Amino acid sequence: MDSKEVIATRLGVSGETLRLVAKRFTETGGDVRATITRKKRDLPPVPSPVTGEVEARLIAMACSQPPPGHARWSLRLLEKHVALVEDIPGLDHSTIGRILKKRNCALT
Repeated sequence: MDSKEVIATRLGVSGETLRLVAKRFTETGGDVRATITRKKRDLPPVPSPVTGEVEARLIAMACSQPPPGHARWSLRLLEKHVALVEDIPGLDHSTIGRILKKRNCALT
């Protein structure tokens, strides 16, 4: 076994992680604190388009009667109807599913 593999195994990390940490250690001139300190984000986090009001309106829509021709709401049907409402941002069906799951709202 290579000595780097032995070190990685003992530390419980992959060889790639060990390589990247060693590279960063060299780049920082051997400064341990600079090596293990997290880097500052280049971009600020993007705020979520889903607010409490958007969640409430989505849940109200999911609890209402489905449109004519449909026995029940589906995530994709909700996605299409949310896109038609102007003051609700367009949401993907997977986002709608996460919102409903978080609030224990089942589509039955």
